[in-house]
Amino acid sequence: MGPHERADVLVVGAGLAGLHAATLLARRGHDVLLAERRPGLGGAIRTTGIFVRKTLDDFPLPPDCLGPPIRRVVLHPPSLRRPVTLDSGRDEYRVGDMGELYRAAARAATDAGVRLALGTRYSGRGEDHSLLTGPDGPVRVRARFVVGADGARSRVARDLGLDRNRHLLVGAEEVFAVPGSAEPPAFHCVLDPSLAPGYLAWVVNDGEHAHVGVAGYADRFPDGLRRAVQRFGASAPGLSGVSRPDDVELRGGPIPVGGLLRRIGCTDGLLVGDAAGAVSPLTAGGLDPCLRLSEHAADVLDEALRTGRPAAIDRYDGAALRASFRGRLLLRRGLAQVRTPAMATAAFTALRTPVGQAAARRILFGDRSFPAPG
Repeated sequence: MGPHERADVLVVGAGLAGLHAATLLARRGHDVLLAERRPGLGGAIRTTGIFVRKTLDDFPLPPDCLGPPIRRVVLHPPSLRRPVTLDSGRDEYRVGDMGELYRAAARAATDAGVRLALGTRYSGRGEDHSLLTGPDGPVRVRARFVVGADGARSRVARDLGLDRNRHLLVGAEEVFAVPGSAEPPAFHCVLDPSLAPGYLAWVVNDGEHAHVGVAGYADRFPDGLRRAVQRFGASAPGLSGVSRPDDVELRGGPIPVGGLLRRIGCTDGLLVGDAAGAVSPLTAGGLDPCLRLSEHAADVLDEALRTGRPAAIDRYDGAALRASFRGRLLLRRGLAQVRTPAMATAAFTALRTPVGQAAARRILFGDRSFPAPG
């Protein structure tokens, strides 16, 4: 890149949300510049990478980037005794090799004509331009629209005067290979607020890799997040006969759980993915929402660019979409109030009833996805 660049759209952040939006816009003939601060797309992964069945049905993800299917979810109380096991007749989850998925998505983007600038940091907004800092120094970009795909603590959101995430969890996990695991592929969830305050600890073991992690509210971890991961890893379920290697991959980062933000677009640009709060408040799943919201963003920006009418951005209304999150937001508030193992154990008894298990199946195995715009 030279010191001065022009584009129809500047996308900031090359996660799945940014890559997907950029690719769709480029395929429709628009000039798209995508800036990513990382020098490569295989490292610094923050997500477990769990894809739900609805996403796998609706998006053509490369099969060789996906682990074996998972049909079993095991819910554990703090004591880990008498868990509730839920089995589905369908393949419900697959864990993505996120490094390979990012690289595949980047290839699709560049094949579509996206100008991908790696090692290039978004540094702020001027009166009529965005400022990037690349390997060769500062770059001024004049773009008709800016797309913030720069994560839960989005700087683009701040600079555009859009809403920002206020309700965040922090999560961390260890990832390692489990060759020859005797356990059937399963997703284990442990409800223990002394370990994962306000959320869950988890083990995903698909027979190829294990993901062992915890998440919760940052100010409630008694010994810190890293210590919580170590404590949980010492007795985590679902790893019978598995030896944890010395060399493990570490992942972690903030998780927005306040629901889709209300104001996610303006005449100068919009937000997608975590930057827009497109994460389930209850399950903290964000891969399905990020892909679906990016499609809506591409539709809106395409219309605005083709017609020359910035008012098309008015259709990108987070407040309208947010209404579909009411139930999950209510459950998030309830989960946040479970503060002791005794409370968790008492709440867990409901999961052993037919009504409780039916509700859990609806959440874990349901057909709902991110709400479509009206």
